[in-house]
Amino acid sequence: MLKVAEAQTGLDNELLGLLTPEERARLAGSTRQVTVDFGQVLYEPGVRITHVYFPSTAVVSCLYTMHDGPTAEMAIIGRDGLVGIGTLLGSDASSHRAMVQMGGTALKLPARALQLEFARGGQFQRVVLRYAQALIGQISQTAVCNCLHSMEQRLCRWLLLCHDRVAGPELLMTQEYIASVLGGRRESVTVAAGRLQDAGLIQYSRGHIRLVDRAGLEAAVCECYRVVRDESERLLGSFPRSSCVEQEVIPKQRIQNVAERHQLGD
Repeated sequence: MLKVAEAQTGLDNELLGLLTPEERARLAGSTRQVTVDFGQVLYEPGVRITHVYFPSTAVVSCLYTMHDGPTAEMAIIGRDGLVGIGTLLGSDASSHRAMVQMGGTALKLPARALQLEFARGGQFQRVVLRYAQALIGQISQTAVCNCLHSMEQRLCRWLLLCHDRVAGPELLMTQEYIASVLGGRRESVTVAAGRLQDAGLIQYSRGHIRLVDRAGLEAAVCECYRVVRDESERLLGSFPRSSCVEQEVIPKQRIQNVAERHQLGD
């Protein structure tokens, strides 16, 4: 499982923040704040989508499960996005499972209300279409990363994406869960987490992970994390950052030095 070690409060969805006051006011009449729990399934493949979600403190994983059982994660959606965007792109059913990866709050509203606002055009339509492109980019880059990069790099990417969407550096997760979302074996995750800990990037004990060196993780991660982050910034003008951890501009030379110091194996 994965959850934030400390409770989070407040409502802060990046997409809603990009809308005009008039658009937010129209949507507000149909929305309600809900609490979703870890493991809660919001959508199943082939099932009609009746409601969509704008996460705030919750994080949702888009998963695909093969007929013989193995599961892999396609994308992570947190306060940066919208769960159920397919309803605005011509589909009334989900093509994958949407499961709560981290319990928290979200805004829930009928899919029909979202479709009506989308049909108006304006800022809302532009924001949603740009977010759809960013989400497609994340899904595509995840597929590339899982095929071409080491488990350590993939774990770094996943931890950074999670950290971007939560309010704190501490996470609780099982190795089984990480293996399922990364499409690997538990043993491979154990080795990868051990190497990251030996390199001083994380502290890991009994499923408890604390990010202790974000700069080091960014130096050790493959290019896929920055591709996803930069594309979101290009399309939407901003990207979610952990509100409880001060972010810094990291000089290129420092990144190179950190990468050379850690030298993570394949």
